[in-house]
Amino acid sequence: MTNQHYEAIIIGAGQAGGPFSTTLAQAGWKTALIEKEHVGGTCVNEGCTPTKTMVASARIAHLARRAADYGVQAGPISVDMTKVRQRKRDIVNKFRNGGQRHIERTEGVDLLFGEARFTGQKTVEVHLNNGEIRTLTADHIFINTGGRPVNPPVEGLDQVPTLNSTSIMELDTVPEHLLVLGGGYIGLEFGQMFHRFGSKVTVIQRGERLLAREDADVAGEVAQILREEGLEVLLNTNPVLAAQRNGQIELMVKTPEGQRTLTGSHLLVAAGRAPNTDRLNLEAAGVEMDKHGFIKVNERLETNVPGIYALGDVKGGPAFTHISYDDFRILRTNLLHGGNATTTNRLVPYTVFIDPQLGRVGLTEEEARAQGRPFCITKLPMANVARAIEVDETRGFMKAIVDAETDQILGAAILGLEGGEIMTVLQMAMMGRVPYTTIRDGVFAHPTLAESLNNLFMALDNQERKTCHYPNR
Repeated sequence: MTNQHYEAIIIGAGQAGGPFSTTLAQAGWKTALIEKEHVGGTCVNEGCTPTKTMVASARIAHLARRAADYGVQAGPISVDMTKVRQRKRDIVNKFRNGGQRHIERTEGVDLLFGEARFTGQKTVEVHLNNGEIRTLTADHIFINTGGRPVNPPVEGLDQVPTLNSTSIMELDTVPEHLLVLGGGYIGLEFGQMFHRFGSKVTVIQRGERLLAREDADVAGEVAQILREEGLEVLLNTNPVLAAQRNGQIELMVKTPEGQRTLTGSHLLVAAGRAPNTDRLNLEAAGVEMDKHGFIKVNERLETNVPGIYALGDVKGGPAFTHISYDDFRILRTNLLHGGNATTTNRLVPYTVFIDPQLGRVGLTEEEARAQGRPFCITKLPMANVARAIEVDETRGFMKAIVDAETDQILGAAILGLEGGEIMTVLQMAMMGRVPYTTIRDGVFAHPTLAESLNNLFMALDNQERKTCHYPNR
């Protein structure tokens, strides 16, 4: 059993690799699935599942403190981080174990726990966790090894105790003062979460705005919401030096007003991720990577080596669970059903689980301008949404980008109560090429959040309220 040939080898049991292994096996392919640590990948073990369970706990603490606003007397609020952590662990274990049992019960899949490295173009050496070494060959190899957090190049950062997006979820006490290095999706979710648990929080962002990929008005509104909630948000702030003194972490930063030293009990580094390709020995297979170590693929997810594919975060691009799963569906369509599915022009929806949520799909205003499209913008404050007023959750706004010539929805940003769910309604309209006028005139149940889409698009009938951009005029 030390040398074995398979029809397919999948490296990594993430949100693409796991379901792909069972799908291939059920189609008659003899398949080896190699996983270094846990079935389920980042999503189940360190990403979506655990973080959103903790976001839910933090939101309960936040609402409990606001109980008097609703006429409810709740008394003093405290957070037991050991119970928050155990709830998170229980849900992760349930999801992980369920996924692993499904794979193990599927005939035709060999689930091997260990680390894989290429020794040839279609040859993989597996160092199993039990000490055994196996050499596997296959006609098709699929790489789904994901990514990991990395530290930015800040002097002294490697010499001080830091937290990342995985280790911070294992804390059993609430940090006194959490410094968050990075104002992206991960940093903001954890920053707001731990502020609601009871920490003082300072977010340090190098750029001029939070959430650098978003429009300036969206990023600005997010910053305002967080500041109003009590977080300190520092923009245009570059970390220069990290040190530890008297049990505290000191972070020297350069701000527009000059140099400043921040002192905190804990430091979360949420300033980037790197692909897990450095130990795969891809050079032995001849697989090309970019300068950051991401695997290069074409629109059908195939590398420069025929028969070797990459799925999920390891290939770069949008690092979302649903994109990884769609990668699996593309390969299933092409390899098992003779289709011609590609990544070309696929919509990339996502939700940032701050509170209120930010749901995003399609083009931003800035992207539409860069493409030279004729478009109109419509916005609606959540303070004008009946359902939001009724539940006293009126922060944020809805924003949509509409093609000025075809009435098609090009993109949307919904920063508000259940923003991800409202965004999905617009995504479905985009998928079905439903013009905004159909949503404007649609009959929605009252009082729901989706009903407010009527009003959002009615603004486009008002010449004084709409803003349009015509590049050729």
